[in-house]
Amino acid sequence: MSDTLKKYLTADRGTRIQTLRLTQAWRTGLAHQNLPPVLVGLLGELAAASALLAGNIKFDGSIVLQLQGNGPVRLIMVECTSTLDLRATAHLREDATPASDATLQDLLNADGQGRFMVMLDPSGRQAGATAYQGIVPLEGDTVAAVLEHYMKHSEQLDTRLWLAADAQACAGLLLQRMPGESAHSGATEQSEAADAAWTHCATLADTLGTDELRTTDSDTLIRRLFWEDDLLVFPEQAVRWHCPCSRERVAGMLRTLGREEVEDILAEQGLVHIACNFCGQPYDFDAVDCAALFTGDSDALQAPGSDTLH
Repeated sequence: MSDTLKKYLTADRGTRIQTLRLTQAWRTGLAHQNLPPVLVGLLGELAAASALLAGNIKFDGSIVLQLQGNGPVRLIMVECTSTLDLRATAHLREDATPASDATLQDLLNADGQGRFMVMLDPSGRQAGATAYQGIVPLEGDTVAAVLEHYMKHSEQLDTRLWLAADAQACAGLLLQRMPGESAHSGATEQSEAADAAWTHCATLADTLGTDELRTTDSDTLIRRLFWEDDLLVFPEQAVRWHCPCSRERVAGMLRTLGREEVEDILAEQGLVHIACNFCGQPYDFDAVDCAALFTGDSDALQAPGSDTLH
């Protein structure tokens, strides 16, 4: 089954294994984003990584991963909630045309000042309270390398990631040493067994090819890699694309512009066209819709068959 996060533990409970492959959710997310293939791949890898990491957060909220720099790509950002609602966006600089074989560093870190940010944002956070933010230099030529560096040095967690994406699917495999099973805990038999299990899993995962990861369903992938291992299996979790933009929210924004400005736009362009700045979902308001904005006729604003959340 696609669009699910699957979790496992090695028999010694020392290594966490997680895998996912997103197809429908990912294609929905790309439907209104006109991005070059090299950027689709980068965004998909970060989206897969965010879902893998969000599956482990212990609070009701979201994890946000952001890459920002001065290259052809201005910003890449993904957000995944603890319930695995995912959204992702990327923005090129004006007139930028990235090379088809550009690396992450080429795209975002032309001057060496690029930054990678991780934000943990609890849903119950009180107004004025700040979310946890970790910001580090953009080190590594791949999303996996950037995240592994961050997890090792900022979170003190040994983490390995294998990521792959194109316009049809994004996928990922995560290995993580469980807290308390680090080699730093002492040269005991237990830590030696945990070291051996960790090395064993990483060695198997290193045999993965990018195309294999992207095109193979999660169950088949786990069987291929760990067919000799006795893994503890946890219930799978569904991942869906979700951006909270809606026609009603856009209508509220237009009302704040005022009747005169909305009518000026309508007179100049024939309709008012708004696209969500995050997912690109388009919203069009014709003359009847614009009149309804200021008369309180909510039924007239609801486009036939429209879905306020996608």
